[in-house]
Amino acid sequence: MRTRTFFFLLLCLISAPAFAGNGHWQSLFNGNDLSGWKQINGTAPFEIVNGEIIGTTITGSPNSFLATQKNYGDFILEYEMKMDEGLNSGVQIRSLSTPDYQNGRVHGYQVECDDSDRAWSAGIYDEARRGWLYPMEYNPKGKTAFKKGEWNKYRVEAIGNTIRTWLNGVPCANLVDDMTPEGFIALQVHSIGDDKTRAGKQIRWRNIRIMTDNLEAEREPMPDVRQVSYLNNQLTEWEKAHGWQLLWDGKTTDGWRSARGEDFPDKGWSIADGVLTVNASDGKESANGGDIITSQRYRNFVLEVDFKLTEGANSGIKYFVQTGLNKGLGSSIGCEYQLLDDQRHPDAKLGVDGNRTLASLYDLIPANAQCFDPAQMVKRFNGIGAWNRARIEVHGDTVKHFLNGVKEVEYVRNNQMWNALVAYSKYKKYKNFGNFQDGHILLQDHGNEVHFRNIKIKPL
Repeated sequence: MRTRTFFFLLLCLISAPAFAGNGHWQSLFNGNDLSGWKQINGTAPFEIVNGEIIGTTITGSPNSFLATQKNYGDFILEYEMKMDEGLNSGVQIRSLSTPDYQNGRVHGYQVECDDSDRAWSAGIYDEARRGWLYPMEYNPKGKTAFKKGEWNKYRVEAIGNTIRTWLNGVPCANLVDDMTPEGFIALQVHSIGDDKTRAGKQIRWRNIRIMTDNLEAEREPMPDVRQVSYLNNQLTEWEKAHGWQLLWDGKTTDGWRSARGEDFPDKGWSIADGVLTVNASDGKESANGGDIITSQRYRNFVLEVDFKLTEGANSGIKYFVQTGLNKGLGSSIGCEYQLLDDQRHPDAKLGVDGNRTLASLYDLIPANAQCFDPAQMVKRFNGIGAWNRARIEVHGDTVKHFLNGVKEVEYVRNNQMWNALVAYSKYKKYKNFGNFQDGHILLQDHGNEVHFRNIKIKPL
């Protein structure tokens, strides 16, 4: 008996750590009624049939939400979802509806359900606020996970400032953001406007459950999925481990200088609240404080810059900049990611085929040049007065421009086609333009107010 007791106690001690980490699932839907839920904003009906919550589209209604009455901060959420063809929907997390924000409009993080060929299901959208935070272009492997017309199982881990998603067991989004730490969970029936052809279609949810304890022990591994961070002027541990560096510290002018001198300009630029601003002057190119460049030169890299345009603004992010190419008036010379208010600035109508518009390779290649699907021709621009993210990737002679996670331009330089393109541009007078192996990175003073933050680089 003593031997049996000893081995029983030993087994308990060995097993205890394995059970100690287990969280406890709570059902958010009892299968019978909508206890614990409330409908807000739109009027699309929600009903219960065979243990499922079913939302049905109607014309003339804004987005409709069935929201939990309770708010949740850190949690792991799982649910199954099925949607009729031709619809768009999602599940809100950490979301809010307050009288002081657009008269109670629901806003916050949404885990996407996307039936279109775009295939952004399980991406993360910021409803009624900042737009797309994690489009699935960041993770092409995850775009194959959604099953049209079938039940799809979602898993969402919202822990601290990280939000991660899985769809049918496939890792999808890996987001870091700290704007909203807590809010309700809500099921969305998306507005269809007055489109009667989509009226009466349905979205279904079932097996909705949540865990709020022992979350760290219950995290799923997420290898090889790109992390996207919106923390201001700071790097995550993932970014540091993957070679990212801050190109601007958010406080000082360290690492930057005038394109025409060794010091930072003494006018025309300002720093406040973690934002670097080129101040408005008279709209002329590099005529006030002037352009600023990195102290270092860069060859192969990934560069990200968050920018915010004011109405009618013009600016640019240049790379491969050679400060000696232009000694006269105007800006220093390099390949330029154009920053522009396309609707209000006259430059948008100049050039050829829109090659001076936002995200274009200025005066050379227009944004969306490689896009052959008319449905995708609309730029993912968050708007004037909102933050947007520019990304430039340089891999040898191959260069890509991205706007808010979506590729807008791709080109190859140092070849006959590139040289011919340059020969018909404003850069034809600059010998070897665009073919230099390295150069400075430049933020342009074009006489208009433009804001920058989260400037970071990953040398390759």
